Amino acid sequence: MKKFIVSPKIIHEKGAVQCLKDMDLGKVLIITDRFMVKLDIVKKITTVLNVKSSKYQIFSKVEPNPSVNLVIEGLQNMLDFKPNTIIAVGGGSAIDTAKGMILFFNNVIKKKNIKDMRIPYFIAVPTTSGTGSEVTSYSVFTNYNGSKVAFNEDIMFPDLAILDPDFTSTVPPKVTADTGIDVLTHGLEAFVSNMSSDYTDILAQGAIKAVFNYLLAVYRDGSNMLAREKMHNASCMAGIAFTNSALGINHSMAHALGGKFKVSHGRANGVLLPYVIEYNSGIDECDKELEGFCAKKYAYIAHVLGLPCTTIRAGVRSLIEGIRVLNKKLNIPLTIKELGIGKDEFNDFLDEMSKLAMDDICTQGNPKTVDRNSIKSIFIRAYGK
Repeated sequence: MKKFIVSPKIIHEKGAVQCLKDMDLGKVLIITDRFMVKLDIVKKITTVLNVKSSKYQIFSKVEPNPSVNLVIEGLQNMLDFKPNTIIAVGGGSAIDTAKGMILFFNNVIKKKNIKDMRIPYFIAVPTTSGTGSEVTSYSVFTNYNGSKVAFNEDIMFPDLAILDPDFTSTVPPKVTADTGIDVLTHGLEAFVSNMSSDYTDILAQGAIKAVFNYLLAVYRDGSNMLAREKMHNASCMAGIAFTNSALGINHSMAHALGGKFKVSHGRANGVLLPYVIEYNSGIDECDKELEGFCAKKYAYIAHVLGLPCTTIRAGVRSLIEGIRVLNKKLNIPLTIKELGIGKDEFNDFLDEMSKLAMDDICTQGNPKTVDRNSIKSIFIRAYGK
């Protein structure tokens, strides 16, 4: 039986952060990274809190690919300060760190039967347009052995998401590109997921269209606030879609590739995306016309985007080529080799990455059955000649 969860409450458009003025926040713990502090992004939050005379602390130790150790350190800060509200300010790493802290906090108070502590009200303020983490119950952490582990727990849903495009205005072009391609991957994987529905399809489709309409514009001109706002909303829409459907092997493989070679998550997704579509659609398996629901849905997206689509096969090929053209214009490599990863080093980790991807929680949502060998084959094809 499928379900569709509508959470959290979303406040959006330019200046949306001012909604904090009307909220009873109590003691606030801000989860962020040092760059958000250095660039005065966090000041957009603290300025409001100062007007309200709210007591707050800033935990600014978040790093890319947050580790379990970081979450534990943040948890200790949380237990000491006892906040009524947590505000995560940043990209997916900051929001995921806050989610992990809340998950661990909930486990601690349950295990120790602490009755005078409550889960803080959780506000997510994304500063990039990519992860959609502000509206999902997913989070990804780096384990002790360097592998990435994905969690999906309802307790990690934020209570409020504030989508203010002002928070994305200083994002550099490379990050804009990487996070934007992450939105596209979220939308496409949610759309063809084996747990997709009418509800998730319409949101995923809207996010995909927005990426093709606005990502290149904001990549070329970061001051284009209309495009910033559209991409911010698209990221959120894709997040709602995939948290209610699921993702697939594109994300599983990107987690493995990024964890082993320190490749940004969005960039890893973008490089792999055309090869995963080839596999899921079955486009290279035979000469007869494609019949599977996945291929049909890919072709439908090509039609929606105005790409050539005289047959299902032509539609799938158009979508793949359209993504490759977009990647090229965004300076995202078309192969793993172009990421600067040597063949010997790649081969050394190939079996391990294939196993990690196979065991990843995202693999459960893939529309086509996979095993370790098929994932390995996609990696090899994506590496390039």
